[in-house]
Amino acid sequence: MADDYRRQGFELERRIFELDIKCSSLRAEKQDDDYLQNASAILDKLKSYYRQGGESSNLSKVLQDYTQVILDITFYEENKLVDQEFPEDCSPFKIQQLLQDLTEPEVLSGRLAPAQEVQSVLGLELLECLYWRRGALLYMYCHTLHQRKQWIKKNKDTFLKCIQEGVRYLMRMLQVRNSVKLNDGVVLHDTATANFLSEGIFSDTHLLTMMYIGEMCFWAVKYEDCSADTMDRKEDRLQFRDIGTQILNKYVLACEGPLQGQGWNTENAKEILSILQ
Repeated sequence: MADDYRRQGFELERRIFELDIKCSSLRAEKQDDDYLQNASAILDKLKSYYRQGGESSNLSKVLQDYTQVILDITFYEENKLVDQEFPEDCSPFKIQQLLQDLTEPEVLSGRLAPAQEVQSVLGLELLECLYWRRGALLYMYCHTLHQRKQWIKKNKDTFLKCIQEGVRYLMRMLQVRNSVKLNDGVVLHDTATANFLSEGIFSDTHLLTMMYIGEMCFWAVKYEDCSADTMDRKEDRLQFRDIGTQILNKYVLACEGPLQGQGWNTENAKEILSILQ
């Protein structure tokens, strides 16, 4: 067991030094990028920690710093893909690589701290961000693919698979924090805040996630209806119509209730609901 722990610890150390090489290479492209600068500063700290014979008692902090590096580097790489409008020739490979990179902190946390829940090791915000980034990446990719009608005709199964994977990540993001149960042990003097927390809405990002899920469910329903022989035979497929309806109804209630006048638009959500319901 001890040998396994040391081996996996070396794996994390090796990965950190590999990321340092990658970050240096990317900074040669854009020296003044804020995210790469932040990643480089954290990597310098992590390398110093290991050179001084880092102690296992700091494992959680090391994994959190490592996760932040992953988030910063992949954010730069994602932005390049978005700016290039997801080139057809290389995007599938690059997206899978980004998804793998954003999954790695969760996997390593499970290996190196098996007695603890991943959210206890990484913290709720970082774990939410890992799910959000994977789901949002697939949302942006599918949003671009949705404009390419000819591509979808030839690759409908691939498109629906990307949607399903993206919706799953975004739903996991919404489930990282348990919704606050309003009972005698919870005292909230702001009724609007109480309603948000009871519905599991903790930030603007949670609301945006709900809209993303609704849109992706709409795309899935649209193309599933046109292709009954694709994912309908798979037992594990998501019930996109039901999920989209439930999530968007909650979104509209929040935006037209406590958030009314705060800049949240519900027109698109209502239009999608009129089709899904």
